[in-house]
Amino acid sequence: MLSAQSAKVVQATLPVIGASLDTITDRFYSTMFAAHPELLDGLFNRGNQASGEQRRALAASIAGFASALLDNPLERPDALLSRIAHKHTAVGVTDDQYVIVHKYLFGAIKDVLGDAVTDEVEAAWDDVYWLMAGALIAQEARLYAEAGAVDGRTWRPWTVVRRTEETSDVVSYTLRPVGGAPVPAARPGQYVSVRVPLPDGAHQLRQYSLSGGVGAGLRRITVKRIRGGATPPGEVSNLLHDTVREGDELTLSAPFGDLQLEDGEGPLVLASAGIGCTPITAMLHHLAETRSQRRVLLLHADRSNRAHALRGEAEALVDRLPGAERVFWYEDASGGPAARSGRMDLDGVAVPPDAKAYLCGPLPFMRDVRAQLLAAGIPASAVHYEVFGPDLWLATD
Repeated sequence: MLSAQSAKVVQATLPVIGASLDTITDRFYSTMFAAHPELLDGLFNRGNQASGEQRRALAASIAGFASALLDNPLERPDALLSRIAHKHTAVGVTDDQYVIVHKYLFGAIKDVLGDAVTDEVEAAWDDVYWLMAGALIAQEARLYAEAGAVDGRTWRPWTVVRRTEETSDVVSYTLRPVGGAPVPAARPGQYVSVRVPLPDGAHQLRQYSLSGGVGAGLRRITVKRIRGGATPPGEVSNLLHDTVREGDELTLSAPFGDLQLEDGEGPLVLASAGIGCTPITAMLHHLAETRSQRRVLLLHADRSNRAHALRGEAEALVDRLPGAERVFWYEDASGGPAARSGRMDLDGVAVPPDAKAYLCGPLPFMRDVRAQLLAAGIPASAVHYEVFGPDLWLATD
């Protein structure tokens, strides 16, 4: 609960702090990593740091949380933080790290804003920070408990038992756990973190959705190679593609992620673009394995049919579901008469207005498709999404 006095101060200072958040978070990360370089080894994504995505996501989450508190000071907006909590548990964030973040974040606020940060202003934003941190710590403790983890230790080795070339840029790895200890169950739509050592000696983590299609006790991840260009090449994806073969070991976290297919009997819309097909494929596997009778509308957009990873698998799964149909879009018109040309356009697609929708793909794609689904009558509360990487949609969703 945000006190009335704190709410008043936050309301007055949010425009100024909000306008400076990019600068504040940039200063925060630089000072924190200078003092704690170990945090860059296996906790923070170096690619997202270099691109600025992590900085922008942190700024968006702080501003979004503060705004939500002002809208309803008596309640913590826990739903806003669920996605963050899953991301944190997937990389092993622990309670003591919130103290470190607090120290350097508030140091950065004072450095950037100077005398404008009075004792009253600092106390009000301290209130916001610990409400946000407390909510996250509580959610993360529950997630760790569900995964059977202590202090974020969810990691264990897995052996690659099969490597499958899906497309020229996409590879699937089927993995079996090393040792006989039980593994936590995964819900369709969730992801795991993969922790790898890089040639320079550092460790890096990336999250990959479980793409389903394996027996009990196994996991499958499907990895797209990030070649680079406008953005840096993907350190982890290129290492996996170039070096990991059958018989090798990978270190995986327990499964996390709040994009989880809900059980029920109502209709579903499963919409993806590019490698966003991976959690959707896991959902299709679950529906087929449980012999679901639900109406399912599978929608996918890609550059071409050759770039469409897991296409044959998705088609076979849809054919096993009596209430399912599929529509594919390809930008290069390579799909033949069974596919549509261009980007995903739901004009003429019979979207059930009482459906639950699950989206995964690039942010511009998800924003556009979400708007089309809302226009088709699906309520905003029934549209769920997964962002690969920092959630830059968080503050505006």
